[in-house]
Amino acid sequence: MGPLTGIRVIEVKGLGPGPYAGMLFADLGADVIVVERSSTPTGLAPPADKDVHSRGKRSIALNLKTPAGLDVLLRLVRQSNVLFEGFRPGVAERLGFGPDTCLASNPRLVYGRLTGWGQAGSLAPRAGHDINYIALVGALAAIGTAEKPTVPLNLVGDYAGGSLFLVIGVLAALLDVARTGKGQVIDAAIVDGAASLMSAFHGWQALGFWKRERASNLLDGAAPNYDVYETADGRFLAVGALEPQFAAAFLDGLDLTDGERTIADGRDGWPQAKAVIARRIRERTSDEWLANYAAQDACVTPVLDIVDAPAHAHHQARDTYIDIAGVTQPAPAPRFSQSQPATPQAPHREGADTDAILTEFGYSADEIAVLRSSGALS
Repeated sequence: MGPLTGIRVIEVKGLGPGPYAGMLFADLGADVIVVERSSTPTGLAPPADKDVHSRGKRSIALNLKTPAGLDVLLRLVRQSNVLFEGFRPGVAERLGFGPDTCLASNPRLVYGRLTGWGQAGSLAPRAGHDINYIALVGALAAIGTAEKPTVPLNLVGDYAGGSLFLVIGVLAALLDVARTGKGQVIDAAIVDGAASLMSAFHGWQALGFWKRERASNLLDGAAPNYDVYETADGRFLAVGALEPQFAAAFLDGLDLTDGERTIADGRDGWPQAKAVIARRIRERTSDEWLANYAAQDACVTPVLDIVDAPAHAHHQARDTYIDIAGVTQPAPAPRFSQSQPATPQAPHREGADTDAILTEFGYSADEIAVLRSSGALS
């Protein structure tokens, strides 16, 4: 059983960061009930059997625009520990399940609100996406080449700055409920989380260790010992040899001439060093270089894509990836010594558990039939 066994979480279905946060709660053992807008796929998410974020959850389809559908949700709230939603500010209130209403129904409830811009601020009512949030906190400006920023995967904003900070907030609030008996509201803004992720860079900038110019710092692709190099077979090596002993091991493995080694050490500048290293690495294939560095701590790894990554020996040894219903996907993380979660169940289709959940919460078969005929169950 996972460490969150016994905790019930109501996830009002949204996109991206919300479902991922719900997946994390489910992976940790929580009973996650997803409130779907409809039992008919909307086309805004992958098919249920391929939607990794839906694993381990149960699904109920409610029409929250009907009084009866809203009453069902509030009944779920009264018997749950957490509810979270990802609507723009004010939408949940207009639908009738804002934090004041839910906390009045269950004073111990932790109510999570996951948005891009937060519940207050000049941009709070506006639309946005990952690229906008990380642009506003300085992260996007630091990613890319000297010529222009590079659009990254939406990991830094949506998932790290959003999902993970929501989960941290909810877990902290659950501990506070155990101490005080009172629930509270979590305002998890992606822009706030992404700003927090930039903390170290603010410190380095204040110390004069970080230049504002992109691709001119130790960790942004400028340094020869922290970069990606193409091999003879068109693949890539990631080099992260930051510390002196690792950098020395990396350069030793290149078998450079004395003159090349002097340049590769960076004494004539980083661009010149990178040119020497790049030219040398293009002389061998990726497998040849990996064999060359296999016995050395030189911080050299292959750049694997999403298809190749699960087959790597390290992941195989740790069971980093699992198969659920024919879909290869990351296993739950982190790992626990005493309360390791079970393998997640395969995703359920939208609304698949509606009747079972309603029965569990005390509805009779006749009451469920009335709800269905009234349009409360979508």
